[in-house]
Amino acid sequence: MIDYRIRFPVDDIALSGLHALAFGHRVEVQPWAARLDRHALTWVGAFSNNLLVGFVQVCWDGGAHAFVLDTAVHPEYGRQGIGKRLVRAAASEAKAAGCEWLHVDYEPHLADFYVKACGFSPTEAALLKLR
Repeated sequence: MIDYRIRFPVDDIALSGLHALAFGHRVEVQPWAARLDRHALTWVGAFSNNLLVGFVQVCWDGGAHAFVLDTAVHPEYGRQGIGKRLVRAAASEAKAAGCEWLHVDYEPHLADFYVKACGFSPTEAALLKLR
């Protein structure tokens, strides 16, 4: 059974490990708790027996627009609907905070997930690499 927790107390090591597994890179412990506290409207974690197996955060502009970032599910827990439930919980939290729009950027291979599974409308967007 998966337990979904809104604005849970973040363990930087656990979230850095999950992020590395989900995105296929080596673990570099990041200051997640401080970043989320400073920049996020909300975040949602998925837990299996207190093990963090999924995560998403929502940042915002302080007004009508919110942004989904860092959607991650542990590879061993994939294809169980965890990501969809995380995004839906995040959307509900953004709506409750008064946001009118929820944005997400994604790579082409994730279109089915965000558009079909989560209900986003595809739009054109642009990206400028700064580093």
